[in-house]
Amino acid sequence: MRYFIKAITITFSFLLTSCGVYNFTGAKPVDAKTFQVNYFQNNAPLVEPGIERTFTLELQDIIQSQTNLNLVSQGGELIYEGEIVDYRITPMTATADQRAAQNRLTITVMVRFTNRNKEDDNFEKRFSHFDDFDANQQLVGSQLNKSLDVIFERITQDIFNESLAKW
Repeated sequence: MRYFIKAITITFSFLLTSCGVYNFTGAKPVDAKTFQVNYFQNNAPLVEPGIERTFTLELQDIIQSQTNLNLVSQGGELIYEGEIVDYRITPMTATADQRAAQNRLTITVMVRFTNRNKEDDNFEKRFSHFDDFDANQQLVGSQLNKSLDVIFERITQDIFNESLAKW
């Protein structure tokens, strides 16, 4: 019986140590302890006030919630910076009398990622996503918040995957 318990204990300890570099978010281990997200300016031709702050906070939140990196205001080993370069509303589908039945909000963000410890990971890339909404609704209030949540969740996840998960 003692031999069996020892065998189970040894097997279990090997399993725990062999899985030490994996986590449930998909982030690969990085040689960094800190990250910084610089304020993303809104340079889109059509400006929706306040979305740059919302996006910056969303990007900080996803990295903090899916890694054990510490957020710093300067001197970070991983640096995210860029700007919102496009905010566009376009009609998507039409009714029989040639009116828009559905509109699409598309937001594009230019991101520059710098890994001070591993320059091969650096990139400058555009990330874009959209949300469709009923053309009879104004893009304000709860509809705007819903669309921004959908778009920013996807864009920040794509940025996370590109910079830390390497997908």
